Amino acid sequence: MPSPVVVAELVRSGFVEGHHYGSIIALDAGGDVAWSVGSIDAPIFPRSCNKPIQALAMVRIGLDLPDELLALVCASHSGEPFHLAGVRRILDSAGLDASALQTPPDYPLDDEAREAVIRAGGSKDALSMNCSGKHAGMLATCVVNRWDISAYRDPGHPLQQAIHETFAEVTGERVAAVGVDGCGAPLLSTSLTGLARSFRSLALGVDGLGHPDPAAQRVANAIRRYPTHVSGTLRDEAVLLAAIPGAVGKAGAESSYAVALADGRAFALKTDDGAPRVRPVLMAEALRRCGVLDEPGVDADAVRRTGHVDLLGGGVPVGEIRASF
Repeated sequence: MPSPVVVAELVRSGFVEGHHYGSIIALDAGGDVAWSVGSIDAPIFPRSCNKPIQALAMVRIGLDLPDELLALVCASHSGEPFHLAGVRRILDSAGLDASALQTPPDYPLDDEAREAVIRAGGSKDALSMNCSGKHAGMLATCVVNRWDISAYRDPGHPLQQAIHETFAEVTGERVAAVGVDGCGAPLLSTSLTGLARSFRSLALGVDGLGHPDPAAQRVANAIRRYPTHVSGTLRDEAVLLAAIPGAVGKAGAESSYAVALADGRAFALKTDDGAPRVRPVLMAEALRRCGVLDEPGVDADAVRRTGHVDLLGGGVPVGEIRASF
């Protein structure tokens, strides 16, 4: 981002000891920019925020899974037992097992799940890596289409080309850069505006031109019904989605985050330093600024809790990260 601005302050013992710089966009229900701060039109890598759009492309070309498993295809899961069991089910449905995954070995993200693996003498594996649901979905999509599964991560593979086409359509932007994500799959760039636009399409169940899209409806419903499958039992993203009826959202590495509401309002953000701690603070404030916390059915206290991050001193709270936009 060429011109991020101060979006949060680190306040310790009443003293501002530092800042986070970033950019944020809010779209109104009609898809126009309601407000923004920082750089919203420069290309970024939204990291795992892209997963629901990747899942959308897979559903369009034949992936057919129950909602809880489709939610796992959208997930950066915590590696809890139900996540790993779900990924195995996706692979089983395609006649495959975990040996087909090309995710790098990792421990579960969830502290308890990771410690259980270590206590049991286990080690990092491909299944526990947080992107294994996405990769299992990619493999299952290849099987449906009788495509080579050994090269499914190659940007030139038919699967990745279909994802690229769908991504450009729903973001409304040409893909300016193609990188390699942490999981080894292709990573497509868009701007924060394009990212917000794509989540708006999902939430409304429409394609990039605004026409009804059953695949988008399926992906959105999966996220809405199974927010803990998309993230984890203790994750702030799951709490936020459960607190706002009809919301869809996904967080990503480098402090990227996108959320869209059932009426078409959408939000996307990223910080320049990539610090994950500030991500939920900024989203909670963006939602508050647009009046979402005052709307019927919204659990405002739960949303506020996701946006409260303590700074500790001597093991007790002595300050907080405070949004400043």
